[in-house]
Amino acid sequence: MSKLDELIEKYAADLEGAGEKVDAKFLRAVAKSCGPAIYRKDSSLVALSDPKEVERVKKNFLMGKLGLKDTPKLDEGIKAVKGVYKKRSKFRVVFYYLLAKHFKKRAALMPKD
Repeated sequence: MSKLDELIEKYAADLEGAGEKVDAKFLRAVAKSCGPAIYRKDSSLVALSDPKEVERVKKNFLMGKLGLKDTPKLDEGIKAVKGVYKKRSKFRVVFYYLLAKHFKKRAALMPKD
């Protein structure tokens, strides 16, 4: 089993723990969109207690990858997903998966066939 497959299993377990039905193809697409960051302990987690990290999530993921406009809805979405994904150490991929689902932007991350 590849390292990516091992991580996907961890992420799927976290999503199931948050009460989510996992779309494996979409989860893999989110993981790939994060690049090598998922393989490093520090960058594989989201530190929502750090305002700079929250800004990075907004700018790099929500605005950059998903193409959303910078409005108060972004902060509301982050707060809503934080309420669903209550684990103390939050995997970046799982958090991004839930954000993309919350904002109905799954297609933005799926590979073009």
